Order: sequence, then C-alpha cells, then structure tokens
Amino acid sequence: MTAVTRTRKELKAETLVGAALEYPGTAGITCSFQAGGIALLSIIRRFRRDIPVLFVDTGLHFTETYAFRDRLAREWDLNLVNITPGDLSADGPSDDLPHTNPDLCCRLRKVEPLLRTLEDYDIWFTALRRDQAPTRAATPRIDRYRLPTGKQLIKVNPIVDWTWEEVLEFSRGNHLPLHPLYAAGYPSIGCAPCTSLPVDPSDARSGRWNGTRTECGIHPPSEKGPA
Repeated sequence: MTAVTRTRKELKAETLVGAALEYPGTAGITCSFQAGGIALLSIIRRFRRDIPVLFVDTGLHFTETYAFRDRLAREWDLNLVNITPGDLSADGPSDDLPHTNPDLCCRLRKVEPLLRTLEDYDIWFTALRRDQAPTRAATPRIDRYRLPTGKQLIKVNPIVDWTWEEVLEFSRGNHLPLHPLYAAGYPSIGCAPCTSLPVDPSDARSGRWNGTRTECGIHPPSEKGPA
C-alpha cells in the first residue's frame, strides 16, 4: 500500500466511523482480536475510547487468543464485553459438537449469544473485508441487519475495501500488536477445534471448519451489494 493509498483509505474509514458514531443509539464493535478488528478498533478509539468491545467467548478459543485478548484489554483499558453461551447440556455433549455438528455448535456458542447481546445496540461496527472470502465479496460499507426479534441495526464495515496487506501495513505503521498465531501460519483464527492452516492459499478462511465452510452464520451475504 502506498502512502497515498493508505492515507485515502484510512481517512475514508475514519470519516465513516466518525459519522456513524453520531447516529442516535448505542454503538459497539465485535472483535475477535485479529488484525482487522484491532486496526478498526484503533480508529474508533480516536473518537470513543470506551466503546463496548464485544468478544464472542465460545469457550473453545485458542489459549493464545485468550492471552492476547486479556493483554490488549489490560494495556488499552478496553470496555470488554465477553459474550458467553447459555446452558449447552440440553443439546448433547458440548465437547463433541464441534466435530459432530459444527453448524449447531456455531449457532449455540456464537450466533445466538451474539444476537441476544446485539439487542442492546443500534450501531454495530465490524472489521469485515471483501477480500477475506468469496462469501464477503459483496459486503457493503453500511448495511441494515435485522435481528430475529425484528429489531434493525445499522451495520458499519469501515475497512471493507482494505486488503490483508493493507491491514498489515496499517498495523505496522501504527505499531499495533498482532495475534501470535499469525506467525504460525494462520491467516484466519477462530475456535481451536475448527481452525487449521488454509487448504487454499488464495482463501484465508479456507482453514476454517476444516475447509468445509467459511462462515458461522453471523454474517450472511448482504442483499445490498458493495458500496
């Protein structure tokens, strides 16, 4: 990324963040503590340092993820909101679900807990990028997201047009910490049982769910298309 390109995209993201934070209602950012989320969080914190940082704690993350989350929460004094699943006992042995029924596991541990939490918010920031996977290629910069209850959120994706290389350059230029598993070859990091090295070098998310899928259900394709 050249200095001019970086400045243009960074300012574009910063302008959108500032405008979105002026919307009425409560804003929050979901963050899995990967590079894109940290980059976006650093931009949001220029305006609002106490923004709620929503971390979906499935109970199955890598130990490195938990340690990195805790370190950054401490060093940045984050307003961290850990979202945990409810009682899983009625749905069978929870330890086996990632292998026997990953769809159900994602729904119980990730999707439903997050959607319940999002009821308390009106503006939802994400670090989605179009280059992450074919399923995200049409992600718009601003979207509407309807919760199961019918409530609509404004979903804001300020770095949607950034590439992975641009995220890394922004991170280096701003001295942002990076998840330690990147150094081990993981370009996309989720729950430990369902994350492996990518099977397709051109698709960073191809190592998720052993290459059988790339989405958990939180981010369905937008009907709006890129904008």
